[in-house]
Amino acid sequence: ATVITNLISAIPYIGNMIVQWLWGGFAVDNATLNRFFMIHFLLPFIITAFVMIHLLFLHQTGSNNPLGINSNSDKIPFHPYFSIKDLLGFILFTILTLLTLINPYLLGDPDNFIPANPLVTPI
Repeated sequence: ATVITNLISAIPYIGNMIVQWLWGGFAVDNATLNRFFMIHFLLPFIITAFVMIHLLFLHQTGSNNPLGINSNSDKIPFHPYFSIKDLLGFILFTILTLLTLINPYLLGDPDNFIPANPLVTPI
């Protein structure tokens, strides 16, 4: 948290005040870590909600048509074309997830299993 928030201190005049406000004091403390943990936990849910609202409005009203031309001839129905495409992506994602959970070392590099030796270091 310190390195990333210190980048904000490069803003002239107000950078240090913003960093102290983000930290909740003059240094990274327990309150700062709790605050950042809360942000990291809630942000995906907030983004997912906005994406779902965006998709809802997009499917209800359609895309923008700045030229005002009747484009009904160019449209295709959402189902079955995009539904099948989404289903295929979900199936592939599920297969990859199951493959990773069942055999996590399948695609790993064999050098990862060599025991570490502190006496032998790279040049």
